Amino acid sequence: MGRGGRGGGQPEREHGEDESETGHSFGIGLNTQFLNPAHLVARRSRRWHAVPPVSETDALIQNSAHYAVAFDKGDLASAPARRVAVLACMDARLDPARLLGLEEGDAHVIRNAGGVASDDAIRSLSISQHLLGTEEVIVLQHTDCGMLTFTDEEFVDHLERETSREPGWPVHTFEDLDENVRDSLRRIRTSPFVPRRDSVRGFVYEVESGRLREVREPREPTVTR
Repeated sequence: MGRGGRGGGQPEREHGEDESETGHSFGIGLNTQFLNPAHLVARRSRRWHAVPPVSETDALIQNSAHYAVAFDKGDLASAPARRVAVLACMDARLDPARLLGLEEGDAHVIRNAGGVASDDAIRSLSISQHLLGTEEVIVLQHTDCGMLTFTDEEFVDHLERETSREPGWPVHTFEDLDENVRDSLRRIRTSPFVPRRDSVRGFVYEVESGRLREVREPREPTVTR
């Protein structure tokens, strides 16, 4: 019987013809190359290869590439052009540059939790004034600050439970926002390492309204006779 025989079934194979070469086996159209274990492994590798997730850091670094394309400020001096240093809280809702209208090269911006005049903040202010010529200081704290919601002791206890060690630095939490601004102003004004103290001013940024208000020392009560 010829190839078209067998009552319309599968065609006969020539003598010596390998089933794996024809791609047919047991009367079904199964391509036997996929039964090769090595081939299966290769296909799995291609099909199941996981794309590494893009982290937030990766995304931000990509943004920096766009920034660099239009960058034209490579000739700025290292000394701040406006001779101002800003000590601000690190809160993500507070953007000192946008709030104060600062551009690159205008000011030093020193940030920490609370925007407090800690020893390290004083260190930065000292370098800013002695070596880079700044003459004014702005202390910038804000409403709804997280540092109002716990105490130094609570955070130290937390760290000891988590790490079995006690931190060697003060946490600098506070209960009164305006008084905390005043305390930072006093620390700066009385520091022997900050020589220019004629313009040291403190402000509270209201996260609810976007407004800025100045914190002043309370006036001495007037004594009437």
